[in-house]
Amino acid sequence: MSADSSAREARHRQRMERKKAVVDAGIARATEDRGVLLVHTGNGKGKSSSAFGMVARALGHGMKVAVVQFIKAPGSTSEEHFFRRQPGLSWHAMGEGFTWETQDRERDCRKAEAAWEQACEYLRDPACGLVVLDELNIVLKHRYLEEAPVLEALRRRPPMQHVVVTGRGASPALIEIADTVTEMREIKHAYKAGVRAQKGVEL
Repeated sequence: MSADSSAREARHRQRMERKKAVVDAGIARATEDRGVLLVHTGNGKGKSSSAFGMVARALGHGMKVAVVQFIKAPGSTSEEHFFRRQPGLSWHAMGEGFTWETQDRERDCRKAEAAWEQACEYLRDPACGLVVLDELNIVLKHRYLEEAPVLEALRRRPPMQHVVVTGRGASPALIEIADTVTEMREIKHAYKAGVRAQKGVEL
């Protein structure tokens, strides 16, 4: 090994040693063990996809999982077709499609209320380790549900239960009570270049 390579290797090792010390210290400080509330929001792609990745992870740990979809219609997504076959998972697609397609606020409100009633059953169940409330942010943004009771139910859920809320336009109040908030930011999207929604990517 040349002198330059040896010096580069030494610098790399020193950087990694410093980084390991920082990471180890952070892990040592994280001593609390409880359920977390995650919010996936923003205009970029990947909010629901990330939540469904967590569904796969939770099922891999043998956890009981529930998914309640507030806007999407039954049978409208390939992930529903896949996950419905998995043991330990309850899946409820309780919408009727995009709000600009339904064009009926009263009906959308009724659908949202029914979906929320279903969601509350899981939010009271300590055996349910992960609850995904897909597109709940959209429902709250359009005021199909009152926000205060939703926030209260999220606060009062079982101590070890994890919840993921997805959808654009998460409210400041929901962001405030969440433990982890991720904003998906769109930089480019194939749709804007005229590419149709593709199987395995959007469909």
